[in-house]
Amino acid sequence: MSTIQLPANNWRPRPSQMEAWRYLENGGRHAELIWHRRMGKDEISLHHAAIKAHERVASYWHMLPQASQARKAIWDAINPHTGKRRIDEAFPMELRDTTREQEMLIKFKIGSTWQVVGSDNYNSMVGSPPAGIVYSEWALANPAARAYLRPIIAENGGWQIFITTPRGKNHAYNTFRAAQKDPFAFAQRLTALESGAFTQEQLERERLAYIADFGAEYGGALFEQEFFCSFDAAIMGAYYASLMNAAHQQGRVREIAVDYDFPVHTAWDLGYSDDTSIWFYQVIRGEIRLVDFLSENGHDIDYYAEQIKSRSYPQGKLWLPHDAQAKTLASGGKSAQEQLAKHFGWNALKIIPRLSVQDGIQAVRQMLPRCWFDALKCESGIEALSQYQREYDADKKVFREHPLHNWCSHAADAFRMLALAWREEQTPKEQQPERYPQDLTINELIKRQAQRRREGE
Repeated sequence: MSTIQLPANNWRPRPSQMEAWRYLENGGRHAELIWHRRMGKDEISLHHAAIKAHERVASYWHMLPQASQARKAIWDAINPHTGKRRIDEAFPMELRDTTREQEMLIKFKIGSTWQVVGSDNYNSMVGSPPAGIVYSEWALANPAARAYLRPIIAENGGWQIFITTPRGKNHAYNTFRAAQKDPFAFAQRLTALESGAFTQEQLERERLAYIADFGAEYGGALFEQEFFCSFDAAIMGAYYASLMNAAHQQGRVREIAVDYDFPVHTAWDLGYSDDTSIWFYQVIRGEIRLVDFLSENGHDIDYYAEQIKSRSYPQGKLWLPHDAQAKTLASGGKSAQEQLAKHFGWNALKIIPRLSVQDGIQAVRQMLPRCWFDALKCESGIEALSQYQREYDADKKVFREHPLHNWCSHAADAFRMLALAWREEQTPKEQQPERYPQDLTINELIKRQAQRRREGE
């Protein structure tokens, strides 16, 4: 029987990786590696996971922002220097019991498992909870994943590694700064000059290549993020970044107590496999106070209704997107609107008129200077609004008119619903003359009767 030595295939850390490797090798449980592009962040994490999986029988995850990108970035990734898959180099076949290509999961003969997952579906994973997690491209991931999984790691004495290049001063910046103050954590920011991986001439060629690929402004910002690990480089194409920065600077992101003399309304973005996001807000003396935020996936409407009830807030209106009226087979032919009506009554439900995304974005921009956010309860929603950005067209080197679809999308879509609802409430309503039954069409009579029947329910 052959003997396999780990790290496998004679892999050794680069000199610039040694400080982090020694920390992990000596039992370190929390590492934040803000390393430049092509520094081998995923590589060192894969070999560390291989060792840990054979020291302790448990489940281990390598998490990317989206499950759809995980296969290309990790599972199928090829080492250009050897022509082999990176996972085959880190986890030799001789150590494996099974390899499930569809699930991107490896089960080792010792009993441990290692799997590639996405931060967009972390709470739908089945099986034993992980004892070790690598958060790859952490700055682009859903920060709610960490909040959900951190207690699990703490309870089972596991470890976590956050690897990324910056994307502004977002959640990755916050976790890095917190780790710098933690005597038991390891936090390192390593630029391309500090690592010695590139010469000045090579870096200049990279900078010019980024500008050629993405244009001067966007390419320059990306280069600063990717190679100099700059947290100050602008998030290009962000819709609300400056407005959210103003909210922070003006002290409008803080603890916000619910005023029980006023109703708490909700604004929704509906999904099932994707997230359902809900903003809880009060309108008091011209201020829009965001007092709570909920974003989860994989649950039915009854679940979200119970989540609202459990908070015991004064009941306000539920503002729903137009697709809440659509009936689905999965819910027994009932729409989301009908399902919510049994919990809150028809009078509490409001459907937001179908308007363009751009119209909704403009409504948000007009409303944001009036908004106050609860810093803790709305943390992930605040982050989503700050990171929400336009999609970039690499061929034309311009930002497209429509938003990039990522973990920020559902929170931002629900916030658009809130802005449109607020605008709807502010718009003076024209007094409609009373119309008698003989003045109505057949369709209008049917609609009026259906409305009265609903209100009676």
